[in-house]
Amino acid sequence: MPRLVGINHVALEVESVDDALEFYGRIFDLELRGRSPRMAFIDIGDQFIALSEGTTQPPDRSRHFGLVVDDKEATRRALEAAGVELQPGRGLDFRDPWGNHIQVVDYREIQFTKAPEILRGMGLDGLGKSEQALAELREKGLA
Repeated sequence: MPRLVGINHVALEVESVDDALEFYGRIFDLELRGRSPRMAFIDIGDQFIALSEGTTQPPDRSRHFGLVVDDKEATRRALEAAGVELQPGRGLDFRDPWGNHIQVVDYREIQFTKAPEILRGMGLDGLGKSEQALAELREKGLA
């Protein structure tokens, strides 16, 4: 059977690509990979997010995706400065203006790992892992 290797991209439905770029640009340092009239592609190192204009379904309570950041607390401050309402709970969750539920996690705290050359290319070559994240990786034979 084939094995899952990773996620190439996630597509988010938004009302307006221009508005979504403006919204996410207030929170994150964005690098636009490409653009068409109804789509925009934002690089995340060796992955990307696609913003797709035109929503077809209402927000869902449990459907969500997680973004990995280099600094979770800086993300919290950026969300608060942008006036984004944070979801209750122990994590850093929010909904964008189109109802997409996003969970934010810190790279150092999770087992997800970028190759050293990818981190270097992103200007994050000094970004390490917590002992707990390293233990999870070792337990799976990945560190």
